Amino acid sequence: MVMNLKNLLPMESERTVISGYVIDCYCINTLIIGSGAASLNAAVSLHSMGQEDILIVTSEWGGGTSNNAGSDKQTYYKLSLSGDKPDSIPEMTRDLFSGKCMHGDIALCEAQGSVQAFMNLVNLGVPFPQDKYGAWAGFKTDHDPRARATSAGPYTSRMMFEALAGEVKKRKIEVLNHHHVIALLTDKGKTNVIGALAVNTAEVDPGKAFVLFNATNIVLGTGGPGGIYQSSVYPLSQSGSTGMAFEAGATGQNLTESQFGIASVKFRWNLSGSYQQTLPRYFSTDRDGNNETEFLNDVFPDYTSLTKAIFLKGYQWPFDPRKVSGHGSSLIDLLVFREGEERGRRVWIDFRRNPSWWNDETFSPDKLDPEVYKYLVNSGALKKTPVERLQAMNTPAISLFKENGIDLYTEPLEIAVCAQHNNGGLKGNIWWESDLRHLFPAGEINGSHGVYRPGGSALNSGQVGSHRAAMYIFKKYNTPPMISCEFLAETNEQTEKKLALATQWLSSGKTGLNGKFIDEIRKRMSEAGGIIRTRGKAARAATEAAMMLSQVSEKTGAASVTELTRCYMLMDHCLTHYVYLEAIKTYLEKGGRSRGSFIVTDRDTIDTIIRQDAAWIANLCQYDREIEKNILEVQLKEGWVVTNIEEVRNIPSQNLWFEKVWRDYLEDKYLQC
Repeated sequence: MVMNLKNLLPMESERTVISGYVIDCYCINTLIIGSGAASLNAAVSLHSMGQEDILIVTSEWGGGTSNNAGSDKQTYYKLSLSGDKPDSIPEMTRDLFSGKCMHGDIALCEAQGSVQAFMNLVNLGVPFPQDKYGAWAGFKTDHDPRARATSAGPYTSRMMFEALAGEVKKRKIEVLNHHHVIALLTDKGKTNVIGALAVNTAEVDPGKAFVLFNATNIVLGTGGPGGIYQSSVYPLSQSGSTGMAFEAGATGQNLTESQFGIASVKFRWNLSGSYQQTLPRYFSTDRDGNNETEFLNDVFPDYTSLTKAIFLKGYQWPFDPRKVSGHGSSLIDLLVFREGEERGRRVWIDFRRNPSWWNDETFSPDKLDPEVYKYLVNSGALKKTPVERLQAMNTPAISLFKENGIDLYTEPLEIAVCAQHNNGGLKGNIWWESDLRHLFPAGEINGSHGVYRPGGSALNSGQVGSHRAAMYIFKKYNTPPMISCEFLAETNEQTEKKLALATQWLSSGKTGLNGKFIDEIRKRMSEAGGIIRTRGKAARAATEAAMMLSQVSEKTGAASVTELTRCYMLMDHCLTHYVYLEAIKTYLEKGGRSRGSFIVTDRDTIDTIIRQDAAWIANLCQYDREIEKNILEVQLKEGWVVTNIEEVRNIPSQNLWFEKVWRDYLEDKYLQC
């Protein structure tokens, strides 16, 4: 759905002149940056509580991950609400917490709020399936010990966006589109965020393109750092803006924990679930598309183990070093990575033909692992070819690619191991407030998820967290922003610094280098911060990133408002990748081992990793060192990254005596951190 924004114009602005630039300034209680599902839910929640002084500002309405990403049946993770296997909030809390490096109180909030968040989406019209008795059926997802997952199909998060966008329009919440926020503005003590600076990308004249926001609160919902990886399944429209939060003084946590998985690259899409459970053929070619080789056959010992690993890749989709040995599903990721990164070949998934076991393409149900066979039979998908099996199991999964110009009946999909999600991000408390007060990171930019999050828990976290942020804002920070003259005096130095960059870039004429620097950032991150990490490579990459950050502003330029915006994005990406690489370097230097979605090794090639026994792999995935069992925090101070190891908070005990809870609620005593 493309929302009609004609009637959603913001309140009137004041006008000022700073450093020769004519700048409009808006004053609001809560500025919401980004238009993904978390941001829109924060706006709707605040409005429903009675706060109408809200402004949503976004670079591109519907341009984020929520509206542009998915999988075969994109997952939403919640408390089980059907079936004969009991579930409880304490059990869900423990399962989230057991994923490592997640604070127990955050896990409790996400579990406790999951039903309310889910039912809110249901009431807004997201079509999660239920049976004739009203049961919300579930299935098992990755890192999920139960069947808590549900889905509305490949476009679950898009449906969430559409439902929430419709509510934003219905409530006439004001939206300022085509405005790219380039800086968060703080008080002089750098303890509170008090506003933001943006570029109006629809304005032609650079002298009139800047916009100021004077705000009591800011909800930051700009997503993960989608623009800093070379091999990425993030939507092209999703770039991220974590750097400006670091620059303002917000603390990051768990930045080492990105998730990687096999995805299509022509049309960016996760190839999990039924895309793997239908047992497609993997092959590689040279750069020109010749010399087809089914490279998996060189490593797997027989047809049964090969097809089982492909099948398990469906619900063990993110790369996981624990699932490499014993011909596990993540061995496939390593082999795909080897073909592309070490051997320079192109890699493909083919739904037209069955995996060939040494030139025999016969589909042999009698040789399938019992788990695989049972699943295909129960799904009515014991067909002759992968695409027929996919048709029987999940027709929308085929239609999805057809809508994007790819016919799975006639052509293969080119694939890579891609960055998909960052489990780390900005630090937040149980109300999703950053340590930079009045800043509320919501959605993927909030680093609450730890190491091994269940698939779909990020959608739940974004909805629960944005609602809790709205509650806290309404109850504690429901005041007007400071008067304009005080705001301008407090932020003038920060604003002038950003405007000086604009003046420099507009006069330099060096626009041709912008893309080169972005490519360099992405290459560096994929090489040093991907699924294979070494201490030496991380240290060199962090040094190179620091060097680039110190020089890049002098080596680039702009000739238009569009290019000016790209310069600010380049600076944000450069700062972001520097901070992330420093976190990765610190983790490795302090003895951190393989976990999550990466292998730490000193081996020269992937072949040497593959040849290791199960004991070698298992020894890497431990949590007995300080850096492994606690949370690595990072903060930018005077241009340098400072790290801290924060002890993980345990799951809190609760006093749920009703009369006490009722009294505390009536007196707002529950609004504590």
